[in-house]
Amino acid sequence: MTKLEELLKQQIEITAAIAMEVKKCEEAAIKGDSEKQFLAAVIHYKGEAVKQNFAEAFKFFKLAATKEHTESEFFLGDMSLNGQGTAQNDKEALSYFQLAAAKEHSQAQYMLGVMFERGKGTKEDFKEAMRCYKLAAKKDNADAMYGLGGMYENSHGVEQDDVEAVRWYKLAAQHKHKEAYFRLGVIYSKGNTIKKDLSEALRWYGLASEKGHASAQISIGVMYQSGEGVEQSHDQAMRYYKMAAVHGNAEGQYKVGFMLQNGMGRDRDYPQAMHWLLLAAEQENAHAQSALGFMFEHGQGVNEDESKALMYFRKAIKNGDETALKNRDMLEAKLEKK
Repeated sequence: MTKLEELLKQQIEITAAIAMEVKKCEEAAIKGDSEKQFLAAVIHYKGEAVKQNFAEAFKFFKLAATKEHTESEFFLGDMSLNGQGTAQNDKEALSYFQLAAAKEHSQAQYMLGVMFERGKGTKEDFKEAMRCYKLAAKKDNADAMYGLGGMYENSHGVEQDDVEAVRWYKLAAQHKHKEAYFRLGVIYSKGNTIKKDLSEALRWYGLASEKGHASAQISIGVMYQSGEGVEQSHDQAMRYYKMAAVHGNAEGQYKVGFMLQNGMGRDRDYPQAMHWLLLAAEQENAHAQSALGFMFEHGQGVNEDESKALMYFRKAIKNGDETALKNRDMLEAKLEKK
């Protein structure tokens, strides 16, 4: 027997052994073992050793929850909120989160804060949201710290206070919370009620960017494109825009397309510009749709096509682009004269 044949045989044996253990786990779960119920649920939820099946996961989490299994209650809340294995239901989600939160589950307390802040499954209640976030934050929950920062930044039930927002965001940032990194970048770049500090903004955006935060990557790109807080560099701007674009971010795709269309820091490249703008336009990015309208109207890398130009201008207008409105009006007036 070759080494490969031996390994394949072992793989078959291991797969069969795992399937047997999963079956034993499910049998114990059906008989009422809450820990096995939870384990069976997680196996189906993650698709470990079996094909991922949210409906089966929900069933086993629910069995465990009847025995007041806290983590199962949290999962049921999360799955109800996201419509995984069950119909999406904010009120059901709220109910499950409340059960888990009553048992000091910090992420459930955080999620309750989110539900009350956004009015999901209940009436909007900033005071209750603040209370829930603080309970979770006391347990060192970074998401809750971030949530508190957001409430102060957005004046949700409290006076707008960037200083307090920064304090909470920095506490979350100590846990490497990428959204907190990003918001710190935004606050320092704007300088509303704290001193504007673009070098500090760039530092926080950089930390978020390293964790794959697309909006942070775009923000750094904008700084390099404009030369605000850094030496202007179209190459660096393109680099950061592409980081976001290649992962499907529509604004990043638009920015890359726009720079290629207009020859910013490089020769114009209409075919590549069209490629990126089309990707963004498919995601209903209004600026990309407007830019495509301009390209079709003026034959940039394509044959002039006024009907397609109008189509893209109208899509852009629908999505709120004012430049497209002016361009459509001018094109329609031009066509009337023909």
